[in-house]
Amino acid sequence: MRLRTPPLTRRARIEIIPLIDVMFFLLASFMMVSLSLQRLRTMRMDLPAVSRAMGAGKVPRMEVRIDRAGDVFVGEARVTLPDFMVLVREKVGRDTNLPVVIRADALATHGDVLRVMDSARHAGAIAVWFQLDSPRVPGN
Repeated sequence: MRLRTPPLTRRARIEIIPLIDVMFFLLASFMMVSLSLQRLRTMRMDLPAVSRAMGAGKVPRMEVRIDRAGDVFVGEARVTLPDFMVLVREKVGRDTNLPVVIRADALATHGDVLRVMDSARHAGAIAVWFQLDSPRVPGN
């Protein structure tokens, strides 16, 4: 007598990788559709344009230089911080919108620059600017 072997039962299995792929595709599709449905309601603006740049020397300003040792120079003269504050008070007293331009050496400490900036503010300067020099590229 011959017995039949029972048929092999295959267990159902859920593959997670294709499910993740489908969910990612649905998420990306939803994001793209929602972005395309957003209406941007902005006003059309025509911004002013200049035909050529203004020269940096045309704006009256007080130039201050700080060297690597922390010494403060106004023009070519070395000044102390109290004398610097007196100079700023005098010049700002004549022109309240006069900017104080600080140009510090690359090796000057952060504290020295902040002391000069704070002194200029306490002396009444409204606009304190920083002049940055671009690094020199060898060969240019």
